[in-house]
Amino acid sequence: QVQLVESGGGLVQAGGSLRLSCAASGRTLRTYAMGWFRQAPGKEREFVAAITWSGGTIYYADSVKGRFTISRDNAKYTVFLQMNSLKPEDTAVYYCGAAAYGRTLSVDYEYDYWGQGTQVTVSS
Repeated sequence: QVQLVESGGGLVQAGGSLRLSCAASGRTLRTYAMGWFRQAPGKEREFVAAITWSGGTIYYADSVKGRFTISRDNAKYTVFLQMNSLKPEDTAVYYCGAAAYGRTLSVDYEYDYWGQGTQVTVSS
């Protein structure tokens, strides 16, 4: 059984920063791509960022480019999302997911495993 556990969410003022972590356990996900999605109240879950298993290819949604950075530590089975210059519109529950090789990483149905989510709230 694979488990993904997100942490690092919280309340921050606009312009501030947060660093989310997603720790994997249960089996090795070293060859899985990892992604971050978010879901705001009343909205569908949307893609934020993804990173291939090697870290060689990274994708970002246009809305977060230049502000968010995704990275991973395969030795620790952990993926990170550094979020800077946060805006109120970044407020959402953030989910991490793991996708097997060859998937389209910007769509949520391509992911095999999901965490429970962590709340990020940005006040104006």
